[in-house]
Amino acid sequence: MANGLHKIKNSLRAIWRGLRLLAHVGKGAWIVAFRFPQLHYWQQHEHVQAWAATLMLRAGVQLQIKGEPPVKGPVMLVSNHISWLDIPMMHAARHCRFISKSDVKGWPIIGTLATAAGTLYIQRSSRRDAMRMVTDMEAAFKRGEILAVFPEGTTGDGRELLSFHSNLLEAAVQCDAPVQPVGLRFVDGKTGETSYAATYVGDETLLGSVWRVLSSDQLQAVVHYGKPETAQGRDRRVWAKDLHAEVDKLRQG
Repeated sequence: MANGLHKIKNSLRAIWRGLRLLAHVGKGAWIVAFRFPQLHYWQQHEHVQAWAATLMLRAGVQLQIKGEPPVKGPVMLVSNHISWLDIPMMHAARHCRFISKSDVKGWPIIGTLATAAGTLYIQRSSRRDAMRMVTDMEAAFKRGEILAVFPEGTTGDGRELLSFHSNLLEAAVQCDAPVQPVGLRFVDGKTGETSYAATYVGDETLLGSVWRVLSSDQLQAVVHYGKPETAQGRDRRVWAKDLHAEVDKLRQG
């Protein structure tokens, strides 16, 4: 009986959070359409960070920041990737411009919001586009911007860190820009143990992942910043392996 009541309570909480989340996404789309054209880019970034922080609250997720987020660029954030919540949680901690696959740009609403947040898009199957992206990233570094990448290239299960693709580190090597490793982790606030409620990998559906998050009680999202570092003579492949080790430590700490 008690278990049944608990499930009902969790379901009602998830539905309430889901409705608030949808309303917040709709509000974001409205702001992008009608407010952003009148704002300076740094004001837009402030709106994105505030919107992302509120999204976390609407989803019932508490944000916890460890280490020191970058105050300003140029810097590239390199992070593990485990959930659809990774981007908003990193935006909430410190606004940055993500590098994303070009498909996202065409997604209804999500693509609009991602573009408004300053996302740079790349066609991963095109070598020419990869070269174009390196040029765009170098220009962003020279403007003092903060960029962010998920070098695994896809979401992992949160248990093991996948190998890092080194391609997008080329811009940081060429510009001698610092790269800051970041470890993401979800924690059950009741037990202090790692939570896999937010994972979205393999046969898991996005809807299922969203439902688990909305149903969770005291779910915490941890963004753990490491120390920025430069290539110091390393090529992108060697550097990617070293960064992989750093991110692996941070995501477990």
